[in-house]
Amino acid sequence: MRRANVAPADPGLAELAPDQRVRRLELTVTRRLNGLLHGQYRGLLPGPGSEPAGSREYRPGEDEVRRMDWAVTARTGVPHVRQIDADRELTTWLLVDGSASMEFGTAELDKRELAVAAVAAVGFLTAGIGNRLGAQVLRADGVRRFPARSGRTHLLTLLRTLLAAPRPTAPVDRPGWRPPDLADGLDALHRIANRRGLVVVVSDFLDGLPDDPGQPAPWERTLRRLAVRHQVLAIEVTDPRELELPDVGLITLMDPETGRRREVCTSDRRLRERYAEAAAAQRDQIHHSLRRSGATHLPLRTDGDWSADIVRHVHAQRRLATAPVAPARGGVA
Repeated sequence: MRRANVAPADPGLAELAPDQRVRRLELTVTRRLNGLLHGQYRGLLPGPGSEPAGSREYRPGEDEVRRMDWAVTARTGVPHVRQIDADRELTTWLLVDGSASMEFGTAELDKRELAVAAVAAVGFLTAGIGNRLGAQVLRADGVRRFPARSGRTHLLTLLRTLLAAPRPTAPVDRPGWRPPDLADGLDALHRIANRRGLVVVVSDFLDGLPDDPGQPAPWERTLRRLAVRHQVLAIEVTDPRELELPDVGLITLMDPETGRRREVCTSDRRLRERYAEAAAAQRDQIHHSLRRSGATHLPLRTDGDWSADIVRHVHAQRRLATAPVAPARGGVA
């Protein structure tokens, strides 16, 4: 009988002390994201700010009417909006999913380590004079809160805490206790993120997904409310074994949130196909929920090059923000 057994993704990294792991992570981030960390600061995602930067044509469905540049619109006869650089004093709020479902990995990193790497990238990319970073970490035993502060020391303390956090071995057995879910974390973030800024959610977004794909996820409504006021970046963390099963015979699958176990024979080709179809439908459901909420979606995989994915995403967002829009056919010249 073969049973599923997920070993540490990087034994060498796992054996290092938290301070050493943070240092290695910092070197990796600063080396791989060097091109984005230097030059004029324009934010992790181009968006609302306070510094005028010209005008461009209005994009229906993407631009806010309150940013309309009426002077240019009247002069050209074509709707234009004001372009503005991101605020130089940026407050970034992180919501990091540290629940049991993130304690899984079959590649170079597990999902929690990939989440910490994403937090490090966001932290260094948004670092700057006057910029502040705050975080809330969802864990099985409650929520760990980090007030918004500036400085490299604050970021390194956050990363060190995330790496040193004990891994849950079993669901918390406490009468009447319900571990906080993603919707709870977003609600709490909505209450404290008063100043317009950047909100980054790092999760697998599996929390509370309804069986009916047509029903919204329980966290979608609050995420949409956050996106009205803030730039919202949703970083989705996945592992390849969550998308398809290998043919390895009999294995035991366990729900990390509840501890329930089930034996499955992966030699059944039809079962593997159904699993892959269900996993694809689930990811498609998450994608549509994030899109409806107005969040920018950045998927990262434990078997992928996460730093390259982040670089491509940031460059794509900046090109999108500055790309000219072709006049609509039949419009006013």
